[in-house]
Amino acid sequence: MFRHFLIPLDGSRMAEAALPAAASLAEKLAARVTLMHVIERNAPSEVHGQSHLKNADAAHVYLEQVSRWFPAAIQVDFHVHEAEVDDVAGSIVAHADELEHDLVVMCSHGRGRALHLFLGSIAQKVIGMGTRPVLITHPDEKGEPPGFDCRHILVPLDGDPGHDLALPVSLDLARACTASLHLATVIPHFTSLPGEMATTSRMLPGTTTRMLEMATLEAEEYLQNLLHSLQDQGFDASAHVLRGDPARLIVDAATQARVDLIVLATHGKTGMKAFWAGSVAHRICGFSRIPLLLIPIE
Repeated sequence: MFRHFLIPLDGSRMAEAALPAAASLAEKLAARVTLMHVIERNAPSEVHGQSHLKNADAAHVYLEQVSRWFPAAIQVDFHVHEAEVDDVAGSIVAHADELEHDLVVMCSHGRGRALHLFLGSIAQKVIGMGTRPVLITHPDEKGEPPGFDCRHILVPLDGDPGHDLALPVSLDLARACTASLHLATVIPHFTSLPGEMATTSRMLPGTTTRMLEMATLEAEEYLQNLLHSLQDQGFDASAHVLRGDPARLIVDAATQARVDLIVLATHGKTGMKAFWAGSVAHRICGFSRIPLLLIPIE
């Protein structure tokens, strides 16, 4: 399980949206935390409408101030990368790899149709470059750090063995937080098939419809087997097969069930390119402010 968090901060109130989730999970997991700031070469004077940290002294003072978010029992370390860099995301990933942080916690400010905001973020670059789990949080509607209490975890699954990597992480988190687990698989409708599948379906509508019906039955059996196993292990769990647009339904289900965390396995660098080009995980980030934990598939 996660034992050492890396939390990059730029000095803005918006970036501090990562702190409530980090503090809560660090306490539950008895994890160590490192608060980090990277001095950016030719940094703008403001970030998200607030003064940007431009020197090491100011960064050290700031990191000590925000350490108050964490309970006294949590070991909080500080690291300021004082050599100016152009590639802030690359520096964050390098530190995570070198110091063996096992979870990076970051805020992302993008939402809804303004995907260019998200696509331009440091968080996006860190996810694309790294191989470590990343927890993405969002500020609340007022731009403030939101509260966080991990009571309900949603785990989207699609039957791909690689994506099942989200399960063991979710189980560990559920045990530590005494949280309930909700498994979900979404089978598209004929009209919501993506890319090449949509093209094929128009040429073979009858075959496509029968394949989707079979996929639904297989998903129900798959999830029921997992559900019984989880319940035998003592977890409070549920399982759901939904039909329609995967990203939209996952977000709707998470919102209605008041889920606190979505855990999703994603492919490595090659897969990440697809991820940021319009995958389910990308769209979930765009639609929802619910924290999203991405587990890389190596």
